Amino acid sequence: MPKILIVGGGYAGFYTALKLEGSLRPGEAEVTIVDPLPYMTYQPFLPEVAAGSIEPRHAVVSHRRHLEKTTIITAKVTAISHANKTATITPDIGDPWEFEYDIIVVTAGSVSRTFPIPGVADQAIGLKTIEEAAAIRDRVLTNFDKAALLPAGPERDRLLTFTVVGGGFAGIEIFGELRSLASALLRYYPTITFDDTHFHLIEAMGRIMPEVSLKTSLWVIKNYAQRGAQIHLETQLTSAVDGVIELSTGETFETDLIVWTAGVMASPMLRNTDLPIEERGRLRVQPDLRVINDDGVVADAWGAGDVSAVPDLTGAGVGGYCVPNAQHAVRQGKLMSKNIIATLRGDLPKDYFHKNLGAVAGLGLGEGAFQSGKIGITGIPAWFMHRGYHVLAIPTWERKIRVFSGWVDNFVLRRDVVSIEARETPREAFETFASRPKA
Repeated sequence: MPKILIVGGGYAGFYTALKLEGSLRPGEAEVTIVDPLPYMTYQPFLPEVAAGSIEPRHAVVSHRRHLEKTTIITAKVTAISHANKTATITPDIGDPWEFEYDIIVVTAGSVSRTFPIPGVADQAIGLKTIEEAAAIRDRVLTNFDKAALLPAGPERDRLLTFTVVGGGFAGIEIFGELRSLASALLRYYPTITFDDTHFHLIEAMGRIMPEVSLKTSLWVIKNYAQRGAQIHLETQLTSAVDGVIELSTGETFETDLIVWTAGVMASPMLRNTDLPIEERGRLRVQPDLRVINDDGVVADAWGAGDVSAVPDLTGAGVGGYCVPNAQHAVRQGKLMSKNIIATLRGDLPKDYFHKNLGAVAGLGLGEGAFQSGKIGITGIPAWFMHRGYHVLAIPTWERKIRVFSGWVDNFVLRRDVVSIEARETPREAFETFASRPKA
């Protein structure tokens, strides 16, 4: 049997494996998926995880539970030699080994793209993983606990000042969800008032959410202003050393939480391969998702998702390529599985073509924004559309039921407001009181 190796278990990789399982004939091919994490993260839910509206484990999909016919390897692919058709697999424990394959599928995803701004690497946190979202939630809750015991002053203000960098969909959604969470917490902290909390979003461009119309984006800005959240347009972050925010406008303030959502870049793993890469570090692929170089198609190599420069045949993509989002990655993964099977059976693969039908964002409990063509919907109707779309989009019925049940629980019982930040140092309590041998 030909061996198909899928590098990366995110949207594109997970859906490729899932659809291959359902379509391959017995004995037609053997599928292996390699990812350092044992699950796929449904990233559109990360803002709601950070706000406590979704249980963190419900926003991820287990590889082993839902990919029953695929060999799962929880490790990193650290190098690929397609000339020899081998990939170097490096586990957390043990020595690396060479994996021989016949067909390779590169869906390694992306990582947060940052700039060499002083303090960002030391102080900020991204919003690409479930761990980051849970940590953001714990930080907000813990800061409220600390601030409630302090008198008015700089330290209290720092704890209750929250900053988001980046005005795209991810930044706008986490900004609104955190504002919603902070407002909900006030009922439990009588010593903290609405005016004591401060929210800042920093965006270098002259507008937010380029995926929606200007009218809709202006409504979002106005909505946030009414909710006590400030958006700084045409403003750059120049320093964040020790949590002291310095802006290009000259404004400064202190913050204890900096969430970085200002862009992504292809997985750096590609640098350790002999596969063709374009100027932005993405895998070169043609519309049917086969890898290409200057001489044409690279045999037995495929790519999709954020790690690949997939041509957008609709003409709407930035620079002629599909934007790196879940909507494209899911559909590309599904098509890629069909194309791989087609080539195995001697048929021709099909080109990827997807015209964006709209964009929807959740801006906090009961607030949302939707855009499709010239049609813009805001407020509660858009919020219901956001939740409805994503509960249908998250893979597997098991996950859909868990997420929807959690929303119902929160509606009846309110969201859970317990911080378990101590899980980052789980042995501290034991070590503190543990008996030790005498010297």
